Amino acid sequence: MSRSRSLIVITAAALLAASPVQALSQQAGDWTSYRNARYGFMIAYPTALFAPDPEKESDQGRAVVSGDGRARLLVGAFENADQTSLAAYRAFLLKESYADAAIDYAPVRDKWFVLSGTRDGNMFYERVTFTCGGRIINSWAMVYPAAERRAYDRVVERVARSYAAGAGAKGQCE
Repeated sequence: MSRSRSLIVITAAALLAASPVQALSQQAGDWTSYRNARYGFMIAYPTALFAPDPEKESDQGRAVVSGDGRARLLVGAFENADQTSLAAYRAFLLKESYADAAIDYAPVRDKWFVLSGTRDGNMFYERVTFTCGGRIINSWAMVYPAAERRAYDRVVERVARSYAAGAGAKGQCE
């Protein structure tokens, strides 16, 4: 057997032995980008793993759901009408969304923070970014089964690299 043919066989065998999520997360060609017309944020996700949920789409964002319904990716933005500070919004999320969670990663910077951990058998990763002097709050979050963390963590890493917070429809703070 030629070296290239044996490599293809080994790669195919490795993908078949891997979980479906691992195999899907490694397929570079199966990703699509979504740009929000109102807020201008952008994100990419694997279309072989996630499909849009039409009931969860608005001019503020989008939700995509895995075929088995056990994983979700949500992305959106909204006006910070109350002028909530980054610290106050982070505290709000910790209390309202992640009250009983075991947080294992939570960096905070001047204009963004991440909350990641485990709750009720699910992993979550949420990134929040304040843009336009804090007038717009952008965020994306992925929730997935903790038992499939190893595979989904790869997807989270790639989604994180693709994400660009928005600053309005024209890409400028209006």
